[in-house]
Amino acid sequence: MAKSQNTALKRSETATSTVTAEALKTYYEDMLLIRRFEERCTQLYGMGKIAGFCHLYIGQEAVVVGLQSCLNPQDSVITAYRDHGHMLACGMDPKGVMAELTGRIGGYSRGKGGSMHMFSREKNFFGGHGIVGAQIPLGTGLAFAHQYQEDGGLSVAYMGDGALNQGQVYEAFNMAALWKLPVIYVVENNMYGMGTSVERHAATSELHRRGEPYGIKGHIVDGMDILAVREAGLMATEHVRSGKGPILLEMKTYRYRGHSMSDPAKYRSKDEVDHYKTDQDPIDRVKTLLIDHHGARAEDLKELDKKIKKICLEAVEFAEKSPEPDAHELYTDILKEV
Repeated sequence: MAKSQNTALKRSETATSTVTAEALKTYYEDMLLIRRFEERCTQLYGMGKIAGFCHLYIGQEAVVVGLQSCLNPQDSVITAYRDHGHMLACGMDPKGVMAELTGRIGGYSRGKGGSMHMFSREKNFFGGHGIVGAQIPLGTGLAFAHQYQEDGGLSVAYMGDGALNQGQVYEAFNMAALWKLPVIYVVENNMYGMGTSVERHAATSELHRRGEPYGIKGHIVDGMDILAVREAGLMATEHVRSGKGPILLEMKTYRYRGHSMSDPAKYRSKDEVDHYKTDQDPIDRVKTLLIDHHGARAEDLKELDKKIKKICLEAVEFAEKSPEPDAHELYTDILKEV
C-alpha cells in the first residue's frame, strides 16, 4: 500500500470550536473517574487488598474515553490487561470493578478473574485478557459476528505496542481485511512494552503502518488529547460502518506508572515522566479548555473531584463488605452449554 494512506491526525480547530461545554465536562468527569479509581487501586495494592498483577491506566485516560464517546450501544469492546479504564469508560459500575479487583463475590467475575479478566455482556465489554495479543483474534471474531448478524455494530480491539510483535495479530489483520470486517484496531503506544522501549522492540516505530501489507489504513493520533482522539474515532467509525473494512489507529500516549504495580520503572528518566505529567496530561488539558474557553469555575471542578473521590471510596467500601467467593465457585462458569 502507498504510504500516503497512513496519516498523522491532530486536533483540528473545528474540533475545539464545536465541542460543547457539556460534552467537554462529561469527558473530564469520565477521565477523572478513571484517574481517581486507579489511585485508589494503588492504595489497596499497597495494603495487600489487591493480589496478583495490577496494571494501571493513569496517563492514558483520553484514549478510551475519547473513543468510547464515538460508539453505539451495540458496539463491542475488547482489550488487554491494562483494562480498568476501559471497564469504567464502558459504563461498568465502579463497585463491581473494585469488588473484582479485591477478589470478592460482588465483582463482575464473582471474584475469580481479578484485575486482568473482567467481563460484562450487558455493556458489550468482552475482557480483559492476560495473554499478550490474544484479544485481537477475539476482537476480530466479534467484528465477524456483527457483520454476520447485520446489527450495525462494530468491534474496537485495543492492544499495547508490544502486542504488535505477536503473530496472531497479523493472522487477524489478514482475515479482517479479506472479509472487510467492521473492526477498529487501536494500538495504545505508551512507548514501552513492559520495560523495553519501542525503539528496542520494534524494527520500525511507525506502528500505524503495520496494517499496510493487508491494505489496512493506519493513522497516528495524539492520544493525550481527547479531542484529537474523538476526531480520529469519528473518522474510524464512519470508515468501518460504511463497509470499508478494518482501520488501525496508533494512539501515542504515556503511562505514568510502571508496567504493573511490581515495576519500579527505573528504565525511564524522571525528566521524561515529569514532561508528560506537566505538559501533556490529558485531564489538565481538558480542565484548561473548560476554564479558558467555556467559563467553568475552578471551584466547581474541585467539587466535581470531591464527588468522584466519594464514588471511588464507596466502591472500596462495597468491595470490603462483599464476601469472598465460596469454594463451590471453583466449579462454576467453566462450561457453557449451548
